[in-house]
Amino acid sequence: MRNVENIKVVPARYPLRAVGAVAALFVLAVVIQSVAFNPRWEWAVFARWFFDPVILEGLGQTLLLTLIGTVLSVVIGGMLALARLSSSWLLSSLAWGYIWLFRSLPLIVVLIILYNFSYLYDTLSLGVPFTGITWGSFETINVLGQFSTAVVGLTLVQSAYTAEIIRGGFLGVDHGQYEAAAALGLPAWRRTLRIILPQALRTILPAGFNGIISLAKGTAMVYVLAMPELFYTIQMIYNRTQEVIPLLMVGAVWYLVITTVLSAIQHLVERGLARSERRSAVNQNRASSRTRSVTTTQVQEPVHASLS
Repeated sequence: MRNVENIKVVPARYPLRAVGAVAALFVLAVVIQSVAFNPRWEWAVFARWFFDPVILEGLGQTLLLTLIGTVLSVVIGGMLALARLSSSWLLSSLAWGYIWLFRSLPLIVVLIILYNFSYLYDTLSLGVPFTGITWGSFETINVLGQFSTAVVGLTLVQSAYTAEIIRGGFLGVDHGQYEAAAALGLPAWRRTLRIILPQALRTILPAGFNGIISLAKGTAMVYVLAMPELFYTIQMIYNRTQEVIPLLMVGAVWYLVITTVLSAIQHLVERGLARSERRSAVNQNRASSRTRSVTTTQVQEPVHASLS
């Protein structure tokens, strides 16, 4: 029999992988050289405007729109997802119609329609339809300003996508989990929050953060409302100074920063969720081991008693 100590382990070689790495480094070097050493990029202008107070103010508006749009779209999208999964055909149909409509319309069209909503309706009233009962009436032009129109438009469109993401997460949970949760006799809302939602989050989180990143970039569309968010502010500056490329790079880098921060938050949340799931699995194994031990003891005791 051949001695194991004499066996020589030879690592596998992947020549194509090495060739691909060299080619990628070559392309990267070409891009860095062309960007860093081309004076027409005007990096001095980029550095002068990057932390300018006007730019930072526009960045703040972008972040605020992203935050409010995310919170509202999660709330509304969650209700739409539950309505889509409801056994009521009316709720399911209405939710499907909302999602179909706002996934079909471009964001810029929704924003322009909302901004001209006062042309269609002079006032917005709260009351009972087809009756004269009215609880409040407001002039449309005062309700839908630049900021409120941007928030409403972003929320309406993003909610439709968020609803489908959440619905997909719930559908990804095994049906046996629903049956096991119902067997515990818990109320429906507790079953959803305590048992179904934690399992659905594994599917919801990656797509959900992609939606938030898309929303952050989609805030650039509110330039049609002449709202001074990041992209509109940059437009106003380069229209005045004619320094188009460096100012566009200012916006591009700030969007890269926003995306990077959101990606880091996504990584931390997913890692924390995976850690909590591992702890839960360990606790469940320990509990099941104790249950089996107790059951075995209870079964064996009558046997010893009969033998004595």
